[in-house]
Amino acid sequence: MSKYLAGHLVADFLAHNGVDTVFGIISVHNIPIMDGVTLNKTIRMVMTRGETGAAHMADGLARATGKVGVVISSTGPGASNAVPGLVEARFAGTPLLHLTGQSATAHLGRDTGAVHDVPDQLGMLSAVSKKAYRVETAGDTLAVLKQAWADALTAPAGPVSVEIPIDIQRSVVDRPVHAQDWLAPAPRVAEPAAADVDALLRALRGARRPMIWAGGGARDAGRELAALVDMGVGMVTSWNGHGVVSDDRPENLGGLNGPGSPAVQALYEQADLLLVVGSRLRGHETLDHKLKLPARLVRIDVDSAARTRGYPCESFVHGDAAATLRQVVSRLREEPLQLDQAFTAAVRAAKTRAIEDFKQTLGPYADFASQLRAVMPASAVFARDITLSNSTWGHRLFPLHDQRQNIYPVGAGIGQGLQLGIGAAIGSKDRKVVVLTGDGGFFFNMTEIWTAVQEAADMVMIVMNDGGYGVIKHMQDAMCEGRYAHSNLLAPDLLKLAELAGMQAWRVSRAEDFGKTVEHALAVQGPTLVEVDMLAIGPFPPYYPYSAMIAAARTASAEPATAAGG
Repeated sequence: MSKYLAGHLVADFLAHNGVDTVFGIISVHNIPIMDGVTLNKTIRMVMTRGETGAAHMADGLARATGKVGVVISSTGPGASNAVPGLVEARFAGTPLLHLTGQSATAHLGRDTGAVHDVPDQLGMLSAVSKKAYRVETAGDTLAVLKQAWADALTAPAGPVSVEIPIDIQRSVVDRPVHAQDWLAPAPRVAEPAAADVDALLRALRGARRPMIWAGGGARDAGRELAALVDMGVGMVTSWNGHGVVSDDRPENLGGLNGPGSPAVQALYEQADLLLVVGSRLRGHETLDHKLKLPARLVRIDVDSAARTRGYPCESFVHGDAAATLRQVVSRLREEPLQLDQAFTAAVRAAKTRAIEDFKQTLGPYADFASQLRAVMPASAVFARDITLSNSTWGHRLFPLHDQRQNIYPVGAGIGQGLQLGIGAAIGSKDRKVVVLTGDGGFFFNMTEIWTAVQEAADMVMIVMNDGGYGVIKHMQDAMCEGRYAHSNLLAPDLLKLAELAGMQAWRVSRAEDFGKTVEHALAVQGPTLVEVDMLAIGPFPPYYPYSAMIAAARTASAEPATAAGG
């Protein structure tokens, strides 16, 4: 190779920092970077059918593997197509590096009509990314990439964008000589202040019935949280944090964190302290912060803004969750907590009761979680979309053993689960991936099934098909007196679609056949599809809070007639 370009340096930087897979689409404003990927020979380039899919797949790979996800887009329309994936990665706290082209430096900010030029691309990316950078000169390329990499990994992790003008990508640069010259700095770890840890320990030692609520920010603190659970402390997780401690532990209620579960809400009334670790206590898990949590609440979070966010806390530790809890666990082993053993027993009993109570709300789908768990490998990744099944048994009843198995759209955006799952499957070379989606979400980006086929992604796509947006219909029952406007979908035959894509596929028309059908699909290497015909099996019951809202609306509409009849 006679010339070594800045675009080639980008690819070599990725390889030196452990990247073996990138997602994207080749285009006029990223060809030098893509050529660098080709020349490097150690990086797998996954050609997606759209930049939106590429960004979500990079996110899914990062969540499943713990690595930095990398997406490469073109300028303007290409960069804007990646925005949904950047937004979701920021919601989920996923370390993501977005590399995009830019018009030549001579055209920047001049509105000359250059190809793909959009006003203030950097401003757009700054709005949706944790940070966004522009490489101003070819000589700055490596330094900017190192900074962006460290920023993406530093907690709270998130997506970082780097735009590189096309003339800079084509510029000749010197290749770094020493291996250490390529390496980005290690992410900064926020160590807690000693006085804050002391205050937290005083609060814990003063409690006899403490509980933990762990979120996605605790994903690297599983060992420390498990130690607290083993001491007898009860635990729930956010849906993003689900799996940080295995659901096998009877004191861990996992995603059964309260709304719609009287048994869990009764625990909160008995608990005398709630330790919140790395969680926003999101509105859709706390009824927009109306869920009654224990009156005393203490918090550990790497984001200092969490001190005044949502529920008030009496004690706050600004620090990395794992670093903080290591100190806490060490000191509690020297001076153990004095726990009310009756409350610990109540936590175990509440878990059993909450599971059984929740199953009773699911109608013909009551056993879907247990059927799926029985046939899925223990190590398999469970990726989901926003759909009725995920919002109910997917989040709350399906047991997980590791946080890396837990992938879903944290920002509650429909249509992202399929791509997240494809990325997870491409990154998880030794694990099966199961994707749970509804028909509405599946159709958002179903062209990406051809990416799954081309890349031989080892995954099962379960499509819960009810002919439209089922959760929206429940909301319309509650708010619009059952007027189902804009929620039914004309759709292709999914088995014929799978055949066209070259995938094996099955249709489930009876609830009792669900597990064994998925088992057949799991036995096949590569992508497969299982359609669940919900119109044949029966309607999915409304879940809390919509079930309560619908019941209230029906009661209210019946009251005048009852009064008149009396």
